[in-house]
Amino acid sequence: MSEAKIVSESGSRGDSGPVLEAQKSHQASANKKGLQPETANRQISFAEDRKPRKRRSMSRSVSASSADSFSSGSYSSSDEEDDISPRERNQVNSQGIFSDFCIRNIKHADFGRREIEIAEQEMPALMDLRRRAQSDKPLQGAKIVGCTHISAQSAVLIETLICLGAKVRWCACNIYSTQNEVAAALAEAGHPVFAWKGEEEEDFWWCIEKCITADGWQPNLILDDGGDLTHSIIKKYPSIFRAAKGIVEESVTGVHRLYQLAKTGKLAIPAMNVNDSVTKQKFDNLYSCRESILDGLKRTTDMMFGGKQVLVCGYGEVGKGCCSALKGMGAIVYITEIDPICALQACMDGFRVVRLNEMVRTADIFITCTGNKNVITRESLDKMKNGAIICNMGHSNTEIDVASLKTPELTWEKVRSQVDHVIWPDGKRIVLLAEGRLLNLSCSSVPSFVLSITHCTQALALIELFNCPDGRYQRDVYLLPKKMDEYVASLHLATFDAHLTELTDEQAKYLGFNKSGPFKPNYYRY
Repeated sequence: MSEAKIVSESGSRGDSGPVLEAQKSHQASANKKGLQPETANRQISFAEDRKPRKRRSMSRSVSASSADSFSSGSYSSSDEEDDISPRERNQVNSQGIFSDFCIRNIKHADFGRREIEIAEQEMPALMDLRRRAQSDKPLQGAKIVGCTHISAQSAVLIETLICLGAKVRWCACNIYSTQNEVAAALAEAGHPVFAWKGEEEEDFWWCIEKCITADGWQPNLILDDGGDLTHSIIKKYPSIFRAAKGIVEESVTGVHRLYQLAKTGKLAIPAMNVNDSVTKQKFDNLYSCRESILDGLKRTTDMMFGGKQVLVCGYGEVGKGCCSALKGMGAIVYITEIDPICALQACMDGFRVVRLNEMVRTADIFITCTGNKNVITRESLDKMKNGAIICNMGHSNTEIDVASLKTPELTWEKVRSQVDHVIWPDGKRIVLLAEGRLLNLSCSSVPSFVLSITHCTQALALIELFNCPDGRYQRDVYLLPKKMDEYVASLHLATFDAHLTELTDEQAKYLGFNKSGPFKPNYYRY
C-alpha cells in the first residue's frame, strides 16, 4: 500500500488570485472550527482516512473455498475495539452469563437483531416451517456444527434449527462475508458463534476448530458450504466424522469434494447434495445471481453497464443469471463455455460464445462463474486493457489466479473496501474486486427471499438425515428427495397468492402420478 498523499492547493498554475482568495476564505472558516491553518489549507486524500491494518495473507492454498470478501450488508460503525483481534479479548454477552463465542464486537448486537428481523419478513416460508415443526422438535438431540456465510439470512436458519430442537455451533465459511452485527446478535442470544469479517487465515481454521471441539460436545450433523469444515473433521477427528449421521452441503465446490471422497471410498457417512436440488439450483443460483451481480458491480465500481463489453466465463445457472441481468442493462455479453449443451443454450439466448483469448484485449468486464480453477491466468491478465474489471461469482477463490499478481513488478493500490487497482510497470491498471472472491456475498447483498428457499432445503435435509431409519442412506452422496423439493416450493407460493391446479383422479391415473406428487420423475430437467 502506498503512503497517503497530501496535495497542496497552493501549487496550482495560472492566475492565483481567485485561488488565494478562496484559500483565505476557506482558512478563516476552518479556523472557526478549530483547525490549524496548515491543515485547513490542504486537501487530504481518502487514503489518509484509512486506519492501518495488519496485512492479510493473499494465499488460500490450504482452503479451496473459504473465500469471499466484505459484505456491504454491514452497517454499524467501528470503534477502537475493532482494531484488536477478537481472539485477544475476553468476551461476554450483556447479561454476563454467556461467553462461548468469538466475534468482533458484542455491542453491535442490537443492530444485528434488527437486520435479522428484516430478513425474517422476507423469509416467510422458513418462518412457516419453524412454526409448523416447532412443537414436534424434529431435531431434538441433534448437534449441528455449521460452516456457512454468517448473514442475517443464515441467522434465521440457525435460529430455526434451534427452535426445532437442535444444538448448534457455527463459524464462517469465508474470511470476509460475515456481517459482524449479525454475529453479535447470535452471540447475545446465547448461540456459540465464531466469526468476524476480515479473519486471518489462521483465525479461519481456529474458528472451525472451536466449533468442532468443546467440553461435552460432539457434533452428529454437519452443515457445510464449501467443504472446509468437512475436510477438517475428516483429517483431524476421524472418529467424530464416522459417528456423525450425515453431511448437508450446498456449494458446487463442496459437492465436488464430496463426490471425490465417495469415489475413493473415504466418505464414511451419507451426504446430501443440496446444491443440485431443483429449488437451490433454479432459484438461488439463477435468480439470486441475476439480482446480486448488478448490486455488487454497482457498489464497487459505480459503473454504467449500457454498451459495455462483458465476458462471462461459464453458462450454468449462475452464468445464466448474470448474463440475463447484464443484457437487460444494455451490456454486450459474450460467453466462454466447455460444455456444448450450455454453449448451445447461450447461442439460443442470443449470446455469442467465444474463447477467452478472443476477447481478452477488448472486454471491459470479466466475470468467472465456473467452479473451476485458473480460468483467468496471469497470461490473460497481462493482455487485458487498462481499466478492465475482473470479478468472480463462483464460490471458490481459485477461478482467478490472484496469487500470480503478487509479484514485485506489480503495485497494488487500495481504492475502497474490496476494490483494488493492480498496476503494471507501464502504468496499465486493472480493477480487481474482492481479491477474486465471491462478489455478491462479498461486496453487496443477496435477496432474502431466495435464501429462504435454500435454507428451507437445508433444514429439511438435516431433518431427513437425522430422522431417517438406519439403512436408508449409505456412504454416498444423495440428492434431496423430489417430494421435499416440491414441498419447499409450495411453502413459498403463498407469498405470491398463487393457487395450484389439482389433478383429477382420472388425470393422475393417466399420468401415473400420485395426486399429491411428486409431479416429475427424478430424471426430469426443469
